[in-house]
Amino acid sequence: MRKGLVLDANILIRAVLGVRVRTLLERYEESCEFYSPDVCFLEARRYLPQILGNRGLDAGPALYVLDETTRLVQSIEQALYQSFEAVARTRMAPRDLRDWPVVALALVLNLPIWTEDQDFFGSGIATWTTDRIEIYLREG
Repeated sequence: MRKGLVLDANILIRAVLGVRVRTLLERYEESCEFYSPDVCFLEARRYLPQILGNRGLDAGPALYVLDETTRLVQSIEQALYQSFEAVARTRMAPRDLRDWPVVALALVLNLPIWTEDQDFFGSGIATWTTDRIEIYLREG
C-alpha cells in the first residue's frame, strides 16, 4: 500500500520557488501519493505573482511550474471533500477557518498533512513539516 500526504498551499508555493520540496516530491513520487485541495492550487496561483512581483520578477515561469506540479501533486476537486466541511471547520475554528479544505481532504483520505502552517497543529490530524517529512517518506 502506497503512502500519501495532503499538501497545503504553502508547500505548493515552496515546490515552485524552492528546491527542497520539489526534490522530495520527485524523489518519492513512486512510493507516495501527493494530494492537495483544488483551492490550494488557486491560492498558490493568486500569491505567486504577489511574491515574485515584490522581488521584481515575472510570475509567468513560476505559474508554469505550478501547472507542471500537478504531475506530482493531484489537485482534488471540492466535491470529493465537501462532505467533511463541517467537521473540518470545527477542528479549525480556533485557528484559520480558510484552511478547512486541507483538513477535510486529510480526513476523507485518512492521511497526514505536509505544511509549515502551525494552524494545523492541534487539529487532530498528523502534520509533518519539510524539515521532518523525509522521516515519514522513508518509513516502510
